[in-house]
Amino acid sequence: MVYKVLVVDDSSFFQMRLRDIINEHPELKVVGVAANGQEAIELADQLQPDIISMDYEMPRMDGVSAVRAIMAKRPVPIVMFSSMTYEGARVTLDALEAGAVDFIPKNFAEVSRNSAVLKKKLQETLLAFARQAQPRVESRPAPVTSTSVTSASVKSSSVAPARARMPESARRPAEAAQASAPRRSLKGKIKLLVIGASTGGPVALSEVIQRLPVSFPLPVIVIQHMPESFTRAFAERLDKICAVHVAEARDGDLLQPGHVLVAPGGSQLILDKRGSVKILPGDDRVSYKPSVDITFASAANVFGAGVLGVVLTGMGADGSEGARLLKEKGAVIWGQDQASCVVYGMPKAVAGLADEVLPLAQIGPRLAQDF
Repeated sequence: MVYKVLVVDDSSFFQMRLRDIINEHPELKVVGVAANGQEAIELADQLQPDIISMDYEMPRMDGVSAVRAIMAKRPVPIVMFSSMTYEGARVTLDALEAGAVDFIPKNFAEVSRNSAVLKKKLQETLLAFARQAQPRVESRPAPVTSTSVTSASVKSSSVAPARARMPESARRPAEAAQASAPRRSLKGKIKLLVIGASTGGPVALSEVIQRLPVSFPLPVIVIQHMPESFTRAFAERLDKICAVHVAEARDGDLLQPGHVLVAPGGSQLILDKRGSVKILPGDDRVSYKPSVDITFASAANVFGAGVLGVVLTGMGADGSEGARLLKEKGAVIWGQDQASCVVYGMPKAVAGLADEVLPLAQIGPRLAQDF
């Protein structure tokens, strides 16, 4: 199976490099290149790609406007290329709310030197989302370029509509058994809520945290895989749309009921015995900065059985080792179910440890109800 990719970027250099990188993978084929948002809309309609890579700053029509138009007409997974700046983070979050499924930092140096890290990240991300789309191509189609085609709000919390859904009948037996198990009373037993997420996490976290009432009695820590420049913008956005207070965590912050602290990108967040936060520099020996495993493990050491760890959508297995440590202390683990995940990687890795496996739409209301 070969998946069709539409590349959208106003830079001819990036167009060429992205096409080369994408076409190196046997399951991906660039079938079109657009130089602005308007051309992207036209080519998306004409070529019906399985996946789109989208720049955000372009002439005629920007990437966020193009995402909205494409998702309204024919939903398709769209991965944004984002500037590694605070403003770039804000625009990227706009794109995710408009329906884009993920983002990749746009680094000129990495693209220029043909970085193996970028190549692996780009190919894996495009494949992860393309495979969720209805298969369309059996052989490599001929490419189309933009020159061959005639150019013709913050409170959104819906999950990207391009996501493939799994019927309830197809759920794994373990998930079905957990979903039907008697509910465990948590009120008065849990002292801290820690939520981990990666791919698809920003939208999923928005949906969950918006459901928490202003009187929510637990302190909350969020570990979302994001670059350093993104977490402050993400926390600020959540603070505007949520009843609870949300902020990027700083060294020395105290855990407070109804306050959500977002772990800063590029660093690690741990807890001390006094109930305060410590922010440590990121270590290149650790793949994820911040890491769900590290914060889960720290929470297990400080709060023991008084932790509820929630693992949302994400690629990889970050959180699995930390969840094991939490369970050894008697803590509670919830996982997002496969049907509602953008990528069922991290929740799958903790499924065997999870006390409950829940659809995304039920997690926020359950938190509000159970506490």
